[in-house]
Amino acid sequence: MIELCFECQISFGFLLKTIIGRLKMKVEAITEQRDIKRIKKLLQDNSRDRLLFILGINTGLRAQDILALKIGDVLECKVGSRISIKEKKTGKDNVIIINSEIFSALEDYLNDIPKIPEHYLFKSRKGKNSPLTTYAVMNYIKDWCRKLNIKTHVGAHTLRKTFCYQQRKIHGTSWEVLAKRLNHSSPAITRRYLGIKEEEVEEILMHSI
Repeated sequence: MIELCFECQISFGFLLKTIIGRLKMKVEAITEQRDIKRIKKLLQDNSRDRLLFILGINTGLRAQDILALKIGDVLECKVGSRISIKEKKTGKDNVIIINSEIFSALEDYLNDIPKIPEHYLFKSRKGKNSPLTTYAVMNYIKDWCRKLNIKTHVGAHTLRKTFCYQQRKIHGTSWEVLAKRLNHSSPAITRRYLGIKEEEVEEILMHSI
């Protein structure tokens, strides 16, 4: 059995606590609509990143499924077009429907890049034709929020959770419909995405019955 010196034990204990603490921190949605507008404005001169952000918060797909899209998948798209995908994590079928917000961002981006159908829509600078990584997406989101001083614990899943939160709060979409859209295997998983705050729970107690 290996014995650690006292100083090493303290350092190891601190490191372990830090790792556990970070694992416990939940990735959150961007809940304020004004912050969503601010990010869009920040990215107005970067058509690729703006499209990435808008696709994430308008489709609710995992980052890895958005990153798997190729230019050929979207070249002929119009408002209302459907793109069939297979989720990488679950292997389940899913769909993207192009709404007006996505279409506008997509048009801007396609006007800025060579339209090579077999190329990934969100190409990495590494390799001839490789997509961005989920890790890169996480860093982009953190950078956007840092620049705008948005105090939210964010990660690659933030865009998916933002879709869920805004659908519930702004459009009144039921959690059952959201569960179907997110392809969750359990309602308990979807409930973790709803971003229900303590104030919302207390607010209903003022409803007279």
